[in-house]
Amino acid sequence: MSAVRIGPYTLHNNLILAPMAGVTDQPFRLLCKRLGAGMVVSEMVSSDMKLWNSRKSRLRRIHEGDPEPRSVQIAGGDAQMLAAAARANVESGAQIIDINMGCPAKKVCNKAAGSALLRDEALVAEILHAVVDAVDVPVTLKIRTGWDRSNKNGLTVAKIAEQAGIQALAVHGRTRADLYTGHAEYDTIAAIKQAVSIPVFANGDITSPEKACAVLAATGADGLLIGRAAQGRPWIFREVEHYLRTGEHLPAPGLDEVERILLEHLAALHAFYGDVMGVRIARKHVGWYLATRKGGREFRARFNGLEDTQAQCANVRAFFAERRHSLETEDGPGVAA
Repeated sequence: MSAVRIGPYTLHNNLILAPMAGVTDQPFRLLCKRLGAGMVVSEMVSSDMKLWNSRKSRLRRIHEGDPEPRSVQIAGGDAQMLAAAARANVESGAQIIDINMGCPAKKVCNKAAGSALLRDEALVAEILHAVVDAVDVPVTLKIRTGWDRSNKNGLTVAKIAEQAGIQALAVHGRTRADLYTGHAEYDTIAAIKQAVSIPVFANGDITSPEKACAVLAATGADGLLIGRAAQGRPWIFREVEHYLRTGEHLPAPGLDEVERILLEHLAALHAFYGDVMGVRIARKHVGWYLATRKGGREFRARFNGLEDTQAQCANVRAFFAERRHSLETEDGPGVAA
């Protein structure tokens, strides 16, 4: 795969951490970048600046210290509000503005934002022109293949986007009606890639190096967005990058490395959010890291009752020590490293 450019920025590889509300906060973005993502995108920020005074919104708008290029995703249904939000985020340090027309969540779609916008192509054009004209940084767009399976207008929206000056397009291979169910389809993404000359990124169900390779082959896309598969497995980026480059698998991280990554992630969450909120947010991440590990489910039930940062870290260390001990007893020493 050749290097992808978004405006003046050449990505260090073609794998992007997909923006996910409540997940891709600054600690997670920094971790995924360190573990191989070519670019990371912020959590979705509402374009309604009246909501920006909440603590949650303030934290979502911290761009200082983010890996470059700093891409910030905004959502909304009003062209002028989106344009103003784009300008404000650029003033706060955003280097790329990403517009969300892909989120299927009801609370977003009910406000005629996210993938609900795909139903109104004239409004799509108005929004894209307004945001592109408002800022002097690249503007990118995230869409789905359409509103539902009878209304797959992703191709039309892609052409509108290119004409409006959008500099890269990410396409999730499901419609709004599909939510996250069933299997993503890649034919529509392939058709969009053929129809426009801007970089196109494929998204949806990219869960392994082999799947990444297959999706690139099926779509001809310039790169991939990886979202849910990175939850609890941020090293997926280096695994996919290595496989695409060499055709060979990197060994899975050993227990020691997983423990180290998880403890670093916990420390970063605690530092970023403070003790109370950090402890709460750490629970879901720990659940994801340990979901497939023996004893992980039982551990999670206990872990979710812990109320302070030290107890969380101590319990994670104890879990991994127990796993190492159990592997050594089963298989002899030296296996867990």
